[in-house]
Amino acid sequence: MKTSKLSIRLLWYITPLVILPLLFLGGFTLTNVTSSTQKQAELIVSRFVEQQQQKMFNYIDSFHSTTKLLSTSPVLSDFLADDLRDSGNYTRRLGALMDVFASYSEAYPDIVSVNLISPNGQSDAYYSSNLNTAPTSYPFFSQVLQSNLRQQQFMVQKQDGTTSLYFIQRIYSADYYLKRPQQLGFIVVHVEPSILNTSILEAPYNNTLNLLLTNNGKILFSSDYDKRGQYISEYELEQIHKLADLGKLSTIELSSIDKVERMIYAIQMSGGYYYVSTIPKALLYQSGKAISLITALIVIISVITLPMLIFIVVRNLLLNPIELLGAASHRVGDGDLSVYLPAHNNDEVGVLFNDFNHMVNQIRHYQDELEEYKHHLEDKVESRTKALETMNSQLEVAIAQAEQANQLKSRFLANMSHEIRTPLTAIMGFTEQLLHSNKTSGDALHLSTILRNSKHLLELINNILDLSKIEAEKLAVEKEPLDIVQLVHDIDSIIRPLSQEKKLNCNINFHLPLPRIINSDGTRLKQILINIASNAVKFTEQGLISLDITYDSDSQLIEFAIQDSGIGMSEHEVERVFKPFEQADATTTRRFGGTGLGLCISKNLAQLLGGDVYVQSTLGKGSCFSVQIACNLATNSDFPPVMLTEQSQLAPEKDLQLSFAQNSFDANILVAEDNPDNQVLIKLLLQTWGLEPDIANNGAEAVEMALVNDYQLIIMDMQMPVMGGLEATQMLRHAAYDGPIIALTANVMKHDVNTYLQAGCDEALAKPIDKDALESVLVSYLNIEKDTQNKWDNLLNSERFQQINNDYRSKLPDYLTQVTQLHSANEWEQLRVLAHSLKGSAGCFGFNNIHHAAAALEDNLRGRDQSRRDYLALSLIESIKYTLQQEPLTEL
Repeated sequence: MKTSKLSIRLLWYITPLVILPLLFLGGFTLTNVTSSTQKQAELIVSRFVEQQQQKMFNYIDSFHSTTKLLSTSPVLSDFLADDLRDSGNYTRRLGALMDVFASYSEAYPDIVSVNLISPNGQSDAYYSSNLNTAPTSYPFFSQVLQSNLRQQQFMVQKQDGTTSLYFIQRIYSADYYLKRPQQLGFIVVHVEPSILNTSILEAPYNNTLNLLLTNNGKILFSSDYDKRGQYISEYELEQIHKLADLGKLSTIELSSIDKVERMIYAIQMSGGYYYVSTIPKALLYQSGKAISLITALIVIISVITLPMLIFIVVRNLLLNPIELLGAASHRVGDGDLSVYLPAHNNDEVGVLFNDFNHMVNQIRHYQDELEEYKHHLEDKVESRTKALETMNSQLEVAIAQAEQANQLKSRFLANMSHEIRTPLTAIMGFTEQLLHSNKTSGDALHLSTILRNSKHLLELINNILDLSKIEAEKLAVEKEPLDIVQLVHDIDSIIRPLSQEKKLNCNINFHLPLPRIINSDGTRLKQILINIASNAVKFTEQGLISLDITYDSDSQLIEFAIQDSGIGMSEHEVERVFKPFEQADATTTRRFGGTGLGLCISKNLAQLLGGDVYVQSTLGKGSCFSVQIACNLATNSDFPPVMLTEQSQLAPEKDLQLSFAQNSFDANILVAEDNPDNQVLIKLLLQTWGLEPDIANNGAEAVEMALVNDYQLIIMDMQMPVMGGLEATQMLRHAAYDGPIIALTANVMKHDVNTYLQAGCDEALAKPIDKDALESVLVSYLNIEKDTQNKWDNLLNSERFQQINNDYRSKLPDYLTQVTQLHSANEWEQLRVLAHSLKGSAGCFGFNNIHHAAAALEDNLRGRDQSRRDYLALSLIESIKYTLQQEPLTEL
């Protein structure tokens, strides 16, 4: 009786807990099956519409890029030149332009025509793949004239229901001295949109209707061809606009199309067009009704049978044994350890009874052990807790370090972008002065300044490419001998022209005595002084700029004090002046420009050089920046530092960077180079020093000749047929050749150079060949003497060099044919090898546009980015064509 009462009591508790969730689940399923079906359909349709939108966007964007590339064609620029008709070259240039239009039409079959329109709407050049004549006007041309956009697109539907795309690109003159470029006309590309037609016909469900609407409700594209050209009502169009804003699947009846109630998903595209995908509602909910009926049947059967099963199972299998076990447990709890449960079936309950009996018999024997286990468990928990706390701390530190590293990397790259502009200012300024000056007295000085700043710019770029410095936040500084007089002379040659442009006085004051030579990083110190001095000129409208150089023998610090009579700063502005990305206020930024990085960079670099930067300023009266740098003079009393004590010692020494070889030298040199043009050029350069090199056409020949003859120096190209330079160098080193091997390569990334050095090369020279680098190698390994620049200039102007240059130019049509054929056949690997060869050879002969285009194509083909391959290949083809159209130079 007792067991029956417990069974009924438990049944009253358990049955509602089982039945109520079933009823709730059934009702929830029945009421929400439609919503789930709609959400599933919304997910499928939204993904489908987004995919179609992305496909259309990529298709349209590709033709935007093609139109932009066409507008920058050198052939088009020549055609639009002011002297076109006067020069008598109109027919020839028009034919060249039509060839370019035809090449684009062949590369992109969807292009129907290309039209060059003048600013007044007249067609100047028209090409059509179906040989049609140029249209007299376009329906959208008035909108083009009213808009200020450089690129536009329009969709125009024809009478037969098909729709065409038109891409318009404005063309401006390339005169950078004008404040506002002159508009030369428009490029109009007519495209038959095959991809758009295909995308409209795709569908996620049967009976799906896809539409592409204009902003006024006209159907441009439709999966039902008969619907094209029709208009939907204003009410339906307004509903579609709302759905596009919400981005949800909703029910609308499109009475303008048919009387069927549809689920519609709409999305707005660029240009005011709408992409709409519709599904019949009855089709969408057909499967949901079947699910509802099955769910209702399952719920009813479960509600009837489940309570009966629960009653039987609970009573026979659980309640009776549990009640018996509960009574025995109560007795044990009262201290009665004589309890013994009767034998039960051989199931889990029987095992439980046996374990209970065994527990009662052994409970006293295990009490001490349980206490010990409890203590041991507490120790384990404590140990594991400490381990988890340590791991969490390490994880927090790692996350903080990762975030800090990322911030430091971004900050470093931002700083480098600012640093690069400083030497570029000097290079561009002196170059412009040379171009516009008829005087030649200062040309050598200006060229020397340009060369020094170019090398300074190269050093900065190399630091950007050194990724290990970015990751480790280690911007290393050098300690090399630095001539103070030459340093100040370099700074003066850059700052004084800037001061003269603003009619400012520029004074340099040496406070003697000063050490002539200090040990520091000349590049970084020059960077600091140029940053601060150029700021002084920028923020000073009238008055003077002065640089005072002072030496403190006690602290061995040299101080450069830059004083100006500019706008000055308040105390609050002085506190913020060394923070990154900050200037005095927004007015300063708008008036003088800049990113606010220069002083922050200068202060950090000065601290790395063992000093600091300080500032004193009065608002409206000017500022004084003091740069203190450690001299790092030798402490050996036997050789005291050389001091400047007289004004006569303040003249800079002769610039040694503009040098060339004077005396001939008898040395055996081997040049391994597969390109015949480069062979002739390198041989001509070496002959200037009186050196007659032997030539090897590949690495295998180089190894054979080097093992037979005694060469004092080997110049080895790294990429050659049969055997490359890397393998040849390794083989020579294994064969005990110990002479210097100089790598010659167009790949000068840091990891590439390290690979060549590890293989056994002593130095690495870059293509195009740099005269200073080649001279430095010959001086280092052959002990030749240096002289003036005259022989280098004579070499470049010599008849022999011009003949070599013209011979290379005559081969450009063959290179053009090879590039075009490889691009058309998608032979990317062979095209990469050809681009590498062109990158090195074209740069050596001064064809920089071909050099840069080939370098960009080679870098792309080395990676996995396939989206820009065609663009870069066409750019290389256009560069070669443009070079061939130019008149050959008689002098270099």
